[in-house]
Amino acid sequence: MTALYDATVAHVRRIDPPHSFAHQIYLWLVDLDDLPELPWYLKPFARFDGRDHFGPGDPGDIRSKLDAWLATRDVDLRGGKVAMLASARVLGYVFNPITLYWCHYPDGELACVVAEVHNTYKGRHAYLLHPDYDGSARTDKEFYVSPFQTMDGEYRMHVPPPDAFLAVTVALRQRGEVSLTATLRGVRRPAGRRALVRLLLARPLLPQRVSALIRKHGVTLWLKKAPLIRETSNG
Repeated sequence: MTALYDATVAHVRRIDPPHSFAHQIYLWLVDLDDLPELPWYLKPFARFDGRDHFGPGDPGDIRSKLDAWLATRDVDLRGGKVAMLASARVLGYVFNPITLYWCHYPDGELACVVAEVHNTYKGRHAYLLHPDYDGSARTDKEFYVSPFQTMDGEYRMHVPPPDAFLAVTVALRQRGEVSLTATLRGVRRPAGRRALVRLLLARPLLPQRVSALIRKHGVTLWLKKAPLIRETSNG
């Protein structure tokens, strides 16, 4: 299953003040029970660590922490396969604005999708999704992501399992209109050493760059006089 996606992430803010951007990234698609084994010289550039997902202080690898989180929501995969789409640690650092988990029962049937969201304040929150046959799902917004977004609203997500192409959309609907749309579009690449080295050279220090770019766009919105929303706001 292990694959790389050469991808573009794009955001469009549709409320005043408008703002949009698009950046080139790459993401991993991995089986949580069969994480990639890399040669020693590439391991510092592609690591998956349980500390980077779900409860930061909880012990265990990513799979065990996901299973524990699902158990609190009465979901038992019974050992079924989980495919995770995420960035890996690069030189000890990772920042995943969103991590997606396609969770299956042992017979291959899709049980659910989990969307785990991180903000730049070291906060984490996971949403349990039950997509329809088209890969579409809805969930209320429950997590403070940005000081330029109120806490009300509903996410409408399109999360079909990635194959040759990656096509994920997250739209935030607030007060009868779409205030923000984020998309992930990508092409599947083999996760061989050469492909990884090419992406590492083309997009060096990607997690660090993503984190810096999010802050840069925040400064841009502040300069545009976008209203600031406190974390305790109810919108």
